[in-house]
Amino acid sequence: MPYRRLPNTDSSRLKAIQIAYKKGKETNPIDLAFKQGTFQRVQSFMPKWDKVMTEHKTTYDIQIKNNKEYLKKYKKAKLYISHFIQVVNMAIVRGELQPSVKSFYGLEDDFTKLPSLNTETEIIDWGKKIIDGETSRKMQGLTPITNPTIALVKVHYDNFIEAFKFQKMLQKNHARALGSLAELRAEIDDIILNVWNEVEDHFSEFPEDLKRNKAQDYGVVYVYRKNEIGRISLFRNADINIS
Repeated sequence: MPYRRLPNTDSSRLKAIQIAYKKGKETNPIDLAFKQGTFQRVQSFMPKWDKVMTEHKTTYDIQIKNNKEYLKKYKKAKLYISHFIQVVNMAIVRGELQPSVKSFYGLEDDFTKLPSLNTETEIIDWGKKIIDGETSRKMQGLTPITNPTIALVKVHYDNFIEAFKFQKMLQKNHARALGSLAELRAEIDDIILNVWNEVEDHFSEFPEDLKRNKAQDYGVVYVYRKNEIGRISLFRNADINIS
């Protein structure tokens, strides 16, 4: 025998409450299979759920759309910071700069090694270090690094910082929308449970198959277990062979 399965996703919850709302609007109160009090709960709650579902989808879509542009700026900043450090290292190898120049940028004495630039935090930290360090060198009248210049590095670094802050704001908006959904799940689950319980109770005098058919018209979901699906297939095949 199939068993009832309550919604377990936000979209299935929305579908269930929409069906209940539609039934409540279209059906004469005398004929409605669930109580008017329950319908009032459905009617007052559905706009809330619809609103937070829309906010969740909107914030998610905006975040995903913006992420492509954000990654471009992230990779560009990483590239220019890495190239700047490599230029410094190669200048030291050629004898054009003294190894002590690395102290301006907070770099290790090993001029063959690049610092890790694999996270947003590392990009932010190292970008600031080399921009501050090169600015300090220039203020002392020392020859600036070129190809890339620190001005060009700073342009891409600032673009990344701006994109990083915006992306974090989008993530915060999405997290807030997720939180709103989480806060309402217990309430919508309770409403749907009451609707379905009252619907099944209303049709309890009918034979099981007819009871389920009528309840399904109100959005109640029934599923068969795997072993039951196998038996149903055998019965259907037998009917086909007999006919």
